[in-house]
Amino acid sequence: MRTRHLLTDVAALLARTGVGVVFVFHGWQKIQVGVTSTAQDLHEAGVPAATAAAVYSTFVELLGGVALIVGLGLPLAGALLFLDMAGALVFVNGQNGLFVGDGPTDLFHQGFELVLVLGLFSLLFAVGGGGDLTLDRRLISRRAGRREEESYREIENGPVYADLQPEADEPAPMTAPATVPAPATEPVPEPVPATEPEPAPAKPAPTKRPAKPRLASDLLKDDSPPRDVRVAGRATRRPKEAEASE
Repeated sequence: MRTRHLLTDVAALLARTGVGVVFVFHGWQKIQVGVTSTAQDLHEAGVPAATAAAVYSTFVELLGGVALIVGLGLPLAGALLFLDMAGALVFVNGQNGLFVGDGPTDLFHQGFELVLVLGLFSLLFAVGGGGDLTLDRRLISRRAGRREEESYREIENGPVYADLQPEADEPAPMTAPATVPAPATEPVPEPVPATEPEPAPAKPAPTKRPAKPRLASDLLKDDSPPRDVRVAGRATRRPKEAEASE
């Protein structure tokens, strides 16, 4: 598919170049003959406003042929060349038959086959048949790329409206930021440190009172089992005889 498209563009380029070369030579021929002489010949052929028609045909064929070759301004160049050939067909060559060889050798008294083919090719180029190998296509693609870049820029930064932008000489007024009152909060009581309970006072250990010394007479009357007795501050054992008598 791409190869077919490329072949179409190459064919269109060759057609533009051939038609453009023919127009350039016809325009250059009119310049060599002279615009005044060309206007006189057009007047003799019955063309109205012969001088304006001579100037128009001379420069449109010369500059329009160059535009066809390079592919610049094809819609305008093709339309102007088509009007030039339509005028030549109606006022000059249409009454001389189809073939260029019919009639005298004078250019203005030949058939209309050449102007017909050149005019139709010019119309084809005017409506977009010049292919993509043109300066117009390159300029359009560059412009489209620039617009796409600007659109991406607008998407990132937002659209810029000149009417809403402050002027450079007048700085924008500075406004103080609005203060938001802090919400009222109740004072938080400070935590009271936990105190350990005081230990209960220790009870004093009971003091043992020293045993009261007993008399020997009390010991003899005592029926309690034998135990040590204190006599004059010393512990003694009761005699076995006393224990046996009891």
